[in-house]
Amino acid sequence: MAGLSRRTFLGAAGAAGLGTVLSTQLASAAPAGCPRDAGTTAYVGSYTSTPPAGHGLDVAGRTGTAPALTPVRTVAGVPDASWFDRSRDGRTLYVTNEGDPNGAISALDVTTATSPKLLNSVSSKGSAPTHLSVHSSQKYVLAANYGSGSVVVLPILAGGKLGPATDVQQHTGAERDAHAHQVVNDPTGQWVLSVDLGADSVYVYSLDTGSGKLALHQQVTLPSGAGPRHLAFHPNGRYAYLAQELRPEITVLSWDAAAGKLTPLAVVPAVPAGSTGDLFPGEIAVSNDAKFVYATVRGPNTIATFSVSGGGTTLKLVSGVDTGGNWPRHLALSPDERWFYVSNQRSGTVTWLPRDAATGLPGAVAGSLAVPSVNSVFFA
Repeated sequence: MAGLSRRTFLGAAGAAGLGTVLSTQLASAAPAGCPRDAGTTAYVGSYTSTPPAGHGLDVAGRTGTAPALTPVRTVAGVPDASWFDRSRDGRTLYVTNEGDPNGAISALDVTTATSPKLLNSVSSKGSAPTHLSVHSSQKYVLAANYGSGSVVVLPILAGGKLGPATDVQQHTGAERDAHAHQVVNDPTGQWVLSVDLGADSVYVYSLDTGSGKLALHQQVTLPSGAGPRHLAFHPNGRYAYLAQELRPEITVLSWDAAAGKLTPLAVVPAVPAGSTGDLFPGEIAVSNDAKFVYATVRGPNTIATFSVSGGGTTLKLVSGVDTGGNWPRHLALSPDERWFYVSNQRSGTVTWLPRDAATGLPGAVAGSLAVPSVNSVFFA
């Protein structure tokens, strides 16, 4: 696994014809296609440098309570858009441009949600930036460079533009090259956590919000070959759930914000016993009611549903539902949590499935939108 290439491992292969059905519509749809007041705006990311070439950043919308995503426009100048976050005031959208070897982070004015305007792009000081988050101080954007295995801090300037990096922290893998896959602050905003797939580790940093410098506080090392990818916190802030990409498992961890300490508690399979073939968890999410955890699993192409008990300490796999596409890289819940939106990278489709609030379970696929080499959906 040394030198694992993101494009080699996750590259789109054998994309289905569905992936091109709406390509032209998305690229040229009229601005009036989905007015902001007609529904919820969604930003859809796709790879422009992986065949079949995606669009980078698309804007789509929903009308009223209907789940279907309707194309609005493609935003020029935002290549390889693969992750999104927004400023607290909702005026600025930040996007990873997952270039390899030279990655960048872009800032866009989304005062008018359906008409993003590029403010600027700055170097991520690494390759293949695959994840970012706006720090709770609203002073910095944090980004994870998958290719180079590093975390970068970028200051937010007046008007939302990004400035040059104030810090870069390089990870080192014991057995494989480091591949930073996520960076977020904890629910209290006191700590920054970075998940590294290649180093089999979660790093806990403190951030000096005056200087923009990170300081390593703890490194949690997981079993060799676990390949941790993304984590999500329980709403009570005392537990976190870590999706492991190279083993189809979820690790439950306790989080002590006062001490800045993350402690593994248990490991739960993300697939039924006896499952074979490709089994690669992708995204992980927790319902607002704290009763359910969800993970996409590439290979069987399912949404795995876990029940939560013990105040957050215990997960149990209860269901695996077909996503209706191939290689579900990402999952997003609609703001009202009535719908799942799954980005199926290799089939080039975003599918939506209803969510039963009582059981937490996904229903059958209700529709889809074709986006070549799609990777994620983010609701405004």
